[in-house]
Amino acid sequence: MTTVALARELFSNIREFTHDVLDGLPDEALTWRPDPDGNTIAWLVWHLARVQDDHVAGLADGEQVWAAPEWTERFGLDTDDDRIGYGDSSDDVAALTPDDPAVLGDYLDAVTDRTLDWLAGADGDDWDRIVDRNWDPPVTARVRLASIISDDMQHVGQAAYLRGMYERR
Repeated sequence: MTTVALARELFSNIREFTHDVLDGLPDEALTWRPDPDGNTIAWLVWHLARVQDDHVAGLADGEQVWAAPEWTERFGLDTDDDRIGYGDSSDDVAALTPDDPAVLGDYLDAVTDRTLDWLAGADGDDWDRIVDRNWDPPVTARVRLASIISDDMQHVGQAAYLRGMYERR
């Protein structure tokens, strides 16, 4: 299996697993926290989509899906807010209050579609290109792609766990 085929499969899995978490989820479960400073399902799903959106846009030298005004409006966030969740405070987590699970699923779908489109045209010779020199060793496109997938898989698993906790509380 090629790097592209594997990445396409994994990003499709992330979408599927995330929709499994969101499907039939009561609106109030989106912002339920297991303790006063815990993450919410809404924040975890938003964050995993934002990381994918931001990082794939960087790999593709393109614009983020988030840049379209509809997303900040649907999430009720300031249009100048370009954060992706790293370093968010407990208050930042609490402030993310989408009206229903559909907005999270719709955003992730738009991000995943853009990711899959980019992967369809990705050149295998490009995987060793340095994309971030802020690390030692510098980060290649291949390592960045692996990082996005790893981060997203972890967060969708956390969201699934939170859903289970919410349902059993």
